[in-house]
Amino acid sequence: MLALFTDFGSADLYVGQVKAVLHRDAPGVPVLDLAHDLPNFRVEAAAHLLAALLPRFPADTVFLAIVDPGVGGTRDGIVARLDGRWLVGPDNGLLSVAAARAKRRGLWRIVWRPAELSATFHGRDLFAPVAACLAQGSFPASRLQTLPRLAVGFGAQDLAQVVYLDHYGNAITGLRADPVPDTARLAIGGRILGYRRTYGEAGPAMPFWHCNSLGLVEIAVNQDSAARLLGIAVGARLAWEDGLQ
Repeated sequence: MLALFTDFGSADLYVGQVKAVLHRDAPGVPVLDLAHDLPNFRVEAAAHLLAALLPRFPADTVFLAIVDPGVGGTRDGIVARLDGRWLVGPDNGLLSVAAARAKRRGLWRIVWRPAELSATFHGRDLFAPVAACLAQGSFPASRLQTLPRLAVGFGAQDLAQVVYLDHYGNAITGLRADPVPDTARLAIGGRILGYRRTYGEAGPAMPFWHCNSLGLVEIAVNQDSAARLLGIAVGARLAWEDGLQ
């Protein structure tokens, strides 16, 4: 299976071009649209979201992960093998949180270049053909060079910021909820939020934090938008009032 994780936008013409290459080079392999509306250019935020998503997928899933504001510059393209899953994308930190948390990892630089390579669309011309090869079960050794370490790394630690806003206005953060106690109180946007296990446990218009289905701390409001009510956006900083790290 191929899983696409990008900031290309669901309504634009870029995703379709990438899929055309994948279907050409890996016919019959299922292609899953995991995300295409990630916050534009926010590499560190996407890196934390990607790290949280990976464990939900089976071994040998190939992730084509692209949030690449430096496309056409000096950054390399890379392949990572992390706990049995493949990731293909830019060496700009996007894969680094998942790599830092992995128990088993392999890293390679993509040294191959196709006959036609757009300066601004490596997702289609460079990353997609490599990902398609991996999805078919073939390791493209001639296209890769072993890499001792990533050029850009954000580390394994959590990120005390909002990393994603869903269409409900729920704010997903880069903080893992385990082992934060239910008594912890979260400070964000000038408010102090308590914990609720579910949306239904919260009163009307009452913001709260909970552990979402990815195991991340999420800020929500029962049947309303936390982003609107609290005036928060991706990148908004938060802290545990109790001094938790």
